[in-house]
Amino acid sequence: MMAETDLVFDPWDPAFVADPYAGYAELRERGRVHWFEPTNQWLVPHHADVSALLRDRRLGRTYQHRFTHEEFGRTAPPPEQEPFHTLNDHGMLDLEPPDHTRIRRLVSKAFTPRTVERLKPYVEGLAADLVAALVDAGGGDLLTDVAEPLPVAVIAEMLGIPESDRAPLRPWSAEICGMYELNPSGESAEKAVRASVEFSEYLRELIAERRAKPGDDLISGLIATHDEDDDRLTEQEMISTCVLLLNAGHEATVNSTVNGWWALFRNPDQLAALRADHSLVPTAVEELMRYDTPLQLFERWVLDDIEIDGTVIPRGAEIAMLFGSANHDPAVFADPARLDLTRADNPHISFSAGIHYCIGAPLARIELAASMTALLEQAPTLRLAEEPKRKPNFVIRGLEGLTVEL
Repeated sequence: MMAETDLVFDPWDPAFVADPYAGYAELRERGRVHWFEPTNQWLVPHHADVSALLRDRRLGRTYQHRFTHEEFGRTAPPPEQEPFHTLNDHGMLDLEPPDHTRIRRLVSKAFTPRTVERLKPYVEGLAADLVAALVDAGGGDLLTDVAEPLPVAVIAEMLGIPESDRAPLRPWSAEICGMYELNPSGESAEKAVRASVEFSEYLRELIAERRAKPGDDLISGLIATHDEDDDRLTEQEMISTCVLLLNAGHEATVNSTVNGWWALFRNPDQLAALRADHSLVPTAVEELMRYDTPLQLFERWVLDDIEIDGTVIPRGAEIAMLFGSANHDPAVFADPARLDLTRADNPHISFSAGIHYCIGAPLARIELAASMTALLEQAPTLRLAEEPKRKPNFVIRGLEGLTVEL
């Protein structure tokens, strides 16, 4: 166990956020678990431990299915943050069985592989159109011109959100996701609460419309879905599910796209290989998600004492699993600091694992492959126009923009 973690792990330092991987390597060398005082969390940097803990039922995304805040030694969130926590706590990502099992089963009925596969022509067509517009303009910001509009439009289309209503979706999502950073500020909390209220009100109205007049969309599907015990989603569960699908359904894809192209521009040999052989796209998508992980850290509560490498982590503690570090663990990935688009053995955990494995992973892969293929086909001379700036966020890792030219 190491106490002076801050020497190598500083998620508020722009230099660390710009390149955390050297710090991760040092964390892994120093041990399997480290206490980090600034956030009162135990950091876990090794792939084997992260992978095992994601499947360990002694940990949970919530503790409220078993304990009150007081019993767990925690303070309840301030009352002014209630709209955010109500929205967040009813989504399946932050629930544990039996509620998680019930909601995921119901959502899965409306989110089948066939539904996702049926979307493929729409995704590929939209990606081609967005890239064509970028090419016509001679370049632009890959973030705002391609990476953001593609997954937002796809999830909005799935949910049945009219095009005229889509403008606030990305800002709402960004403000809600601000609360997933470490020690979020009071200003971040205020923005997240406001976005939670506005997003929830909008979806409540849309759900009422779909109840009266169902359509061929996911919200109508969620309303109609029930299981053999006639279990249905409550209105709050439906709202929280829609917000989770939108937030999780595009944040990772947006950041994987820009992080991925930034990595390709920094590794011209790999970009040249990809341009010469488009059949590398599927393994390239996996490798780019591993190489610069869009979600760097995932938190779980310790529901029953666990032991890691002789260190007992007590009930009531919080564990921060370092996905970015796990994806660069040399015990699992040969030469992990090297971008290798042909990497065949690639058990990255960018989509998590266990019961919280990303339900939208198949769709994310289709979106990432579609935008990459469209850019390779229509913009073979695409190059970086200016050095990008990293967002200050550590947990959800991305760029402020990625300006490109032909």
